[in-house]
Amino acid sequence: MKFRPLHDRVVVKRADAETKTAGGIIIPDTAGEKPQQGEVVAVGPGARDENGKIVALDLKKGDRVLFGKWSGTEVKIDGQDLLIMKESDIMGVLEK
Repeated sequence: MKFRPLHDRVVVKRADAETKTAGGIIIPDTAGEKPQQGEVVAVGPGARDENGKIVALDLKKGDRVLFGKWSGTEVKIDGQDLLIMKESDIMGVLEK
């Protein structure tokens, strides 16, 4: 199934959680925190301004982003856990 977000919404696949600490201690799934970064899977066309023109988003598919701890709505599409959030919920793009 293909999913296309509307307006200024972005679909993000959360990065995998760390399973070990720097010291080598294994963290169980129930004790670990969910990562606050992920990869953009899809972006909407953009929001409309006061004149009705579409303002394109700054993000694109494949961007690695940082977002807030409680940002987005968790959904499952084709068995994959994803987050849908507004572009304004994303704090920035991680660049190499």
